[in-house]
Amino acid sequence: MDRLFFALGALLGGLGVVLGAFGAHVLKQRIGPALLAVFETGARYHLIHALALLVTALALGQRNIWPFRLAGWLFAAGVLLFSGSLYALALSGVKGFGAVTPLGGIAFISGWALLAWGAWRR
Repeated sequence: MDRLFFALGALLGGLGVVLGAFGAHVLKQRIGPALLAVFETGARYHLIHALALLVTALALGQRNIWPFRLAGWLFAAGVLLFSGSLYALALSGVKGFGAVTPLGGIAFISGWALLAWGAWRR
């Protein structure tokens, strides 16, 4: 599981850089500032949680416990739901995508809580 999350974190990190560059260099000239800010928020949280997956992989290498495994899946789901919905909103302008964003936020928060709980418990 630690190898899976480490590889996924690395791939999501690279993809986050690509999408951030796409936003900065391509979208900047094609969408308005408000939608560009939405896209940039998605990219920022995408990159942060790619790093969270790397940390989770390292934690699993030390202690292979269910809170760490579940945290990793929640971070991955959060990138898909939170960042993915913001990317879709920014690229399409369809505000309905924003309804999915809080689900990704809940996944992120839950992942961090599980990571902390797993580190705290004996």
